Amino acid sequence: MAALQFPSTIFKTQKWMDDYSASDMRCGDLTEAQLKSRYRLDYISDRVDPWTLTRRSSMDRPQSMFCCNLRRAGEKITRQQCAAMLFDEFRSLSRKFSLYGPYSHLIEKMITHMQNGNDTPFRDMSLDRALKEQIIRDSSEKNSTRILLSKALKTGIDWESKHFPAEKQDRLRKAILEGRLPKFDRFQDNFNGMGITVHDTWATHITIKSLHIENDRYRAVVHYKVQDHFGLDSDDITKTKFNQFHFFRIWFVLQRYNQFGFKPFMTNMEATVEIIGARNEI
Repeated sequence: MAALQFPSTIFKTQKWMDDYSASDMRCGDLTEAQLKSRYRLDYISDRVDPWTLTRRSSMDRPQSMFCCNLRRAGEKITRQQCAAMLFDEFRSLSRKFSLYGPYSHLIEKMITHMQNGNDTPFRDMSLDRALKEQIIRDSSEKNSTRILLSKALKTGIDWESKHFPAEKQDRLRKAILEGRLPKFDRFQDNFNGMGITVHDTWATHITIKSLHIENDRYRAVVHYKVQDHFGLDSDDITKTKFNQFHFFRIWFVLQRYNQFGFKPFMTNMEATVEIIGARNEI
C-alpha cells in the first residue's frame, strides 16, 4: 500500500477561508430607518446620538426623569467625531467581557483594528497561544480532535512498513468529524476576552505536517489554521442576549449604518501541536 505523503491537509470545514461574502462581513448596507424599525436601534449610546450627530448628557438616558423633556439641544458634532466617540465607548464597554487573563487586552486591540485597519486581516501571537492552549488542554475523549486523531493514527499506521497508508487518509478526516473543533465558548471565555473576540469560529483547516514512526512509536506534527470573522450579522443583533447590550448595538451601527460602514475583518489563528503515541498503548 502506498504511503500517505506529508504535509497532508486532512480536514477542511465546508465554510471557506477568506469568505468575504458571508453575512457578517457586510458593512454600510443599512439606513437609519432600517436600523430603527427592523432592529429597534433607536437608542445606541449614552455619549452621543448618531442619528442627529449630537452629544448626549446623563439626562438623555432612558432611565433619566428628564429624558424626552423639552430642553436645550445637545452640542452638534461631525460624523467623524461621532464615530470616534462611539469607538471610545465601544472599547470602554468591552472591558466587562474581558476581566482578566493574558487575552483580556485583545478585544480593545481588535476594536481599534476595526476603526483603523480598513478590513485587513488580524493576527496576534496571543490568539495563536490561546488556540494552542485550547487544543492541548482539551482532554475529552469524545470531543478532542487531538485525542481522536491520535487514536486514528495508532490504528491506521502500518507498523511493519512504518508508514500511514494513503488509502486510509479518510479515517483521519472522520476522526476529526467525530470531535469538536476548537472554539471559545467555555464558561471562562465569557470573562477572559476570548468569548468576545472569537467565540465560535468560521473555518478550520488541519494539516499533518510530518509523521515519524520508529520502535513502535509515532510522532506527528499537526497544524491547525483557524479563521473567524470580527463582524455581526442580522441574526446576531436580533437575539436578545446581544441586542440588550450597548456594546453590540454600537458595534452593529458602526459596521452596518450607511453613514459609517466600518469594515469587519478576518481573524486568523494558527497553532502547531505534537501528537505522540505508541503501538501498544491502551
